[in-house]
Amino acid sequence: MLFLMNDVVLNIEGVKHAPKLSGRRFKALNFNSVSRLGQELYSDAPLLHASHPERARRLASLIIAKAPAINAALFISPYRGCAPEEVTMQYCHVDFELMARLVTRQRSGELDTLYTDREVWRRLAA
Repeated sequence: MLFLMNDVVLNIEGVKHAPKLSGRRFKALNFNSVSRLGQELYSDAPLLHASHPERARRLASLIIAKAPAINAALFISPYRGCAPEEVTMQYCHVDFELMARLVTRQRSGELDTLYTDREVWRRLAA
């Protein structure tokens, strides 16, 4: 399964340490707790998806486990070491065709923040 984390497409098939859905502690974990975890991770490492891709994959697997319709997350930290509350986040569902284009561009080294913002996050002015 593919997941877009900021401007990197991650393959989260077979993620190590994926949560066991039957565990009581995992069931008690709600989506807000997963979002908070993402904010904490990105406050420590604003480029987590590039610098620690395995952690980003585990975060993506938690997001999908709690909200299966989501396949993309954007975490923006203003600076390293900021308070987790300062990390903004956005979630969405990227359709299959767009995700395929993103993967193709990533494989050819052409996927960048600007393209991802225009196609997915729409943070930049037209």
